[in-house]
Amino acid sequence: MINIIQTEQPVSIPDSLRIATENFVAQMKTAPDVLLESLAEKALQFGLKVLAALVIYLAGAWFIRRVKKILKAVFARKGTEGTLSSFILSFTSISLYLLLAIITIGALGINTTSLAALLAAGGMALGMALSGTAQNFSGGIMILVFKPFKIGDFISAQGYTGTVTDVSMVSTSILTTDNRVVVIPNGALSNGNIDNFSAKPLRRVDWTVSVSYESDADACMEAIREILASDKRILDSSTPGAADPFVALASLNSNDISFTVRAWTRGENYWDVYFNGNRNFYTILPQKGFSFAYPHMDVTIKS
Repeated sequence: MINIIQTEQPVSIPDSLRIATENFVAQMKTAPDVLLESLAEKALQFGLKVLAALVIYLAGAWFIRRVKKILKAVFARKGTEGTLSSFILSFTSISLYLLLAIITIGALGINTTSLAALLAAGGMALGMALSGTAQNFSGGIMILVFKPFKIGDFISAQGYTGTVTDVSMVSTSILTTDNRVVVIPNGALSNGNIDNFSAKPLRRVDWTVSVSYESDADACMEAIREILASDKRILDSSTPGAADPFVALASLNSNDISFTVRAWTRGENYWDVYFNGNRNFYTILPQKGFSFAYPHMDVTIKS
C-alpha cells in the first residue's frame, strides 16, 4: 500500500488577497452589522494612533528647534569656532530628527525593531566604507576643540610651512611662502607634530657668528651687542616675556671661534630682524677689524 502524504503549499499573496476578499464578502452577507462595527472600531483606533503620532512629531519638532536655539546661544556666548558650532548643530539636529522619526513610527503601531537594526547595519557599513573620512572628521573636531592653531597662524606641519587659510571638518589649508596652497587631512594633522610660530607674540632670534682666532673675543662680543642695540625692533628685559640680547663664546673650532647670539623680537618682525642681523654682522664686523675665518691649512717646512 502506498501512502500519499499531502503537504500544505505556501499561500501566495494573490491567493491570500482572494481568500480575504471572499471572507469579507461572506461576512457582509451573514453579519454585516458586526463587520461594520469592527471596521469602525479599527478605524477609530488607527485614527487615534495617527493623532498621537502627529502630536508626538509636532512636540518633538518644537523640542528640537528649542534645543538648537539654546545651543546657538551657548556657542555665541562662548565664542565657539563657527565650523565647530555648525557641525555640532547639524549632527544634533540629524540625530534628534532620526530618533523622532523612529518614535513617531512606533506610535503608529509599526514594529521599529527591524528598522533600528537596518539603520544600525547601514551605519556600520557606511562607517567602514568611510573610515578615512571618519578619522578626518574626528581630527577636525580635535583641532576645533583644542585649537592648536587658528586661521592666520603661521605653522609648520606634515613637512609644510605656511599660513593657515581655512579649517574645515576634514582638512586644513595652508598658504606656503612660495604661494602654494597645501590641503592637509585633519586626521594626519591632529596625530602629528604642529609647530605654531604665531602662538606667542614674541620670538627669539638665534645666530651663530664665527670669526678668526686672531680676533679679540671680548671686543667682538661688544661689537655684536652694539649691532643688536642699533636695531629698534630688538627687545630687552623691559618688555614682558623678553630678555636682554645674549652673546657668548660658544665653541673653539678647527678654523675659527663661534659666538652664540640671541635676541628677542615680535613675531611679525622675526625674519626681517634675522636677515638684517646677518647683513649687519657681515658688513660691520670687518669694518671694526674682525675677519671671518674660512677652512685653511698651515704648512711648516723644516729645512
